[in-house]
Amino acid sequence: MFRQVGSVFSFLTIIPTGDSDLRTVAKYMYLFPIVGIAIGLIVGSAGLGLSLFLEPLVVGLLVAAALVLITGIHHTDGLCDFADGLMAKGTKEKKWQVMRDPSVGSAGIVTVVLYVAGVVIALSAVRGFDLFVAIVAAEVIAKFCMVLLAGIGPSAWEGSNSGFVSSMRDKRKLVAALAITVVALALFQNAAVFVALGAAVAVSMIVAGVSRRSFGGISGDIMGATNEMSRLASLLVFVSI
Repeated sequence: MFRQVGSVFSFLTIIPTGDSDLRTVAKYMYLFPIVGIAIGLIVGSAGLGLSLFLEPLVVGLLVAAALVLITGIHHTDGLCDFADGLMAKGTKEKKWQVMRDPSVGSAGIVTVVLYVAGVVIALSAVRGFDLFVAIVAAEVIAKFCMVLLAGIGPSAWEGSNSGFVSSMRDKRKLVAALAITVVALALFQNAAVFVALGAAVAVSMIVAGVSRRSFGGISGDIMGATNEMSRLASLLVFVSI
């Protein structure tokens, strides 16, 4: 189990903890929420410590930067590509080409600016242990939402995403991921985290529907975008309650 978690952790972060072979990672995708717990604990602890002597806005900026950097920015890159693809005119094939283009369009730039601003604002609205809870919960939820998306959406095209979608056809894995998520969130004994989970799941369902209509299904970029959007949704809901 430690070897499998290490492989998944290495795939989702910049920290080399194991072999991040795509077939292995796809097979154990249901462990994504465990990686969310680990990331949340690392960044949440740092955020909690920083909040003791820095201004909330500065803490929010540093934590947002840490969350983006620890994942190697590839989820944020996915958000850029997803936004550019949605804004492209034409057929699904044309939208696929735009998403695969390594250059970033204006839609991607604006989307990432708004996303980072939203995360910074949300994180700066809480302090102390509540900040720790918000960060950990948001990471667990974000990773579960990627699993959920792979479990409900077909592949838009054959590629790196196909193995994940194929693996998640076994709905027992989706149930396992949900169980890990619920148990982790329940430990906080805070109803707000479950409201945040509901909001993030709703966002994921919308992304799945929009992706099916616009692209014919989901891709790795769309799963990455879902990670970012569900994280932001859960943070905004958590700090608003």
